[in-house]
Amino acid sequence: MKVVLDTNVFVSGVFFSGPPFQILQAWRNEKIELVLSPEILDEYRRVGEILAEEYPAIDLEPMLEYVIHKAIVFSVPPLPENVCEDPDDDKFLACALASGSYLIVSGDRHLLKVSGYKNIEVLKPREFLDMHLG
Repeated sequence: MKVVLDTNVFVSGVFFSGPPFQILQAWRNEKIELVLSPEILDEYRRVGEILAEEYPAIDLEPMLEYVIHKAIVFSVPPLPENVCEDPDDDKFLACALASGSYLIVSGDRHLLKVSGYKNIEVLKPREFLDMHLG
């Protein structure tokens, strides 16, 4: 099963325990496939670096290197129109469409609000775990 992870889910999974961590663990154990675009990877890096300033004991770089080698990276054209209230979130929808994953894991209210767009389901981390990895 191919899954797009919102930046906050990915970064939370690296820095903290809980459902986002369990989702990353499922990916490392090859129970799901992580799909992303170069734009999503750039955002993972940017947000991770900001959080790393607060948590200097955690090194994000090994996980980003692992993502580069193990995730499926798609070159993704932008959506023809803005879908989310926050247009910056459209890159996750575009990636889901381009990869054929049709599943985004996110706690972002803008993404959750557009669940169902072109048959893309947006689930919160706990919902995803319960429905697909429980």
